[in-house]
Parts: sequence; structure tokens; C-alpha cells
Amino acid sequence: MAKEELPGVLILDIGGTHGVLEDLAALLKKHFCLITMKEFLENKREMGKKIQSIFVFECRPTIDHELLESLPNLKVIGNSGVGVDHLDLKTIASFGVKVTNTPHAVADSTADIGMALMLASARRLVEGNV
Repeated sequence: MAKEELPGVLILDIGGTHGVLEDLAALLKKHFCLITMKEFLENKREMGKKIQSIFVFECRPTIDHELLESLPNLKVIGNSGVGVDHLDLKTIASFGVKVTNTPHAVADSTADIGMALMLASARRLVEGNV
């Protein structure tokens, strides 16, 4: 009995300056066949058919009309960030593709940093760190 092929997910890269973190890539590999942008660009016709999802990490890869046209089986774009301002939702929706994000993922840490900055400012802590 043949092993069922995992759905393909397009990512910019693994590691490096703008790639998906290696630990996160390991988690994604449990559920998806990872396809980097380089692999996709080397063989658009074959890879385009395999990709059912795009994982956007730190606003990359850029989702444009040309990319969407080259992915006939694309179903969902998963954005790892809070907002989706960097995505053209109207264009994406015109291809019948859904968009997800993580709206509360950094709420606690943002509040913590905000409080720390206010306390540091009120107590003039930065001035004492010479």
C-alpha cells in the first residue's frame, strides 16, 4: 500500500535571514511536503500542481497575481503574523483562496514589552545603564 502524499506548502526558505525557523520547519514537515521558493521557481509547472498552501513567515514570500495564477490547487494562505495588511485580500479571494493568521499570538508579549518600556521610562532606567 503506497504512502499517501502530504499536501505541498510553499515557503520562502528554511533558516537563513528570511526563511522559516528550522524548528518550525520540522513541525511543518510532519503535516506537509515543504517546497521552497527556489524549488518552485526551478520547476513551476510540476511544483505548482503540488502546492495547496503557502506559509507566509515575516511577510515572505510575496503573494502577487502571478504567483496565484501559477498555483492551480492553492486552497489556503497561512500567515504566521498578527496582521494581514501585506496581503491583497481582494485579489487572493478572487482565486477562491482562504487566508488565515494568528491574531492573538503575540498579545501577551506585546503587553509585557509595553509595560516594561513604560516602567523603564518612568523610572529612568536607561539613563542608569551606562
